Amino acid sequence: MPATLQTSRQLQEINRILYAKYGDCRCSLNHLNAFQLLVAVILSAQCTDKRVNEVTVNLFRKFPDVKSFATADRNELEQAIISAGLFRNKAKSIIGASQALLERFSGEVPKTMEALTSLPGVGRKTANVILGDAFEIPGFAVDTHVNRLLNRLGVVKSEVPEKIEAVVNGLLEARYWTNFSHMLILHGRETCHARTPDCEVCILRQHCKYYRNKQL
Repeated sequence: MPATLQTSRQLQEINRILYAKYGDCRCSLNHLNAFQLLVAVILSAQCTDKRVNEVTVNLFRKFPDVKSFATADRNELEQAIISAGLFRNKAKSIIGASQALLERFSGEVPKTMEALTSLPGVGRKTANVILGDAFEIPGFAVDTHVNRLLNRLGVVKSEVPEKIEAVVNGLLEARYWTNFSHMLILHGRETCHARTPDCEVCILRQHCKYYRNKQL
């Protein structure tokens, strides 16, 4: 069997198994609209979703819309998000993205990868989250969990998010992309931990290169 076809079938089976456990998933970052999701995803870099949700409760009260973020005092915004870590860079990105939205997109979050990634602080991962969860446009977001799992499973041999995204997008139907990313993230949090994966209870172990190698 050609390697590409084998990997495609592996991905489909992994998707099927995960769906049987997790079903239809939603982004765990609390938001009321696409702009709030944009801000939340920027804040989520090297920060847990739980902490981001704690921060945004008061943040979105203080800065309720695009204009308020675009005109925010940098120091004031930094203090409001300090517990999310990397607060200086994140404040710069949030203000810059907000200003760009006002200047180039009439204050509205755009619905294309090209437009989203033209915003300060917005890479493909952030754009894919927004496309999939705010607009229901298929997008495969590659975070650290997704990267780790797909390498351990043997689906990819790369640490480069763009390459991982391209492999999955080329082998799995677009309608599965958004939910597949969410399910991998949940499985990474619950079972396939970074340091000590719980292989003995993992529902994917029979399809996992990492697990097979452990048995040798």
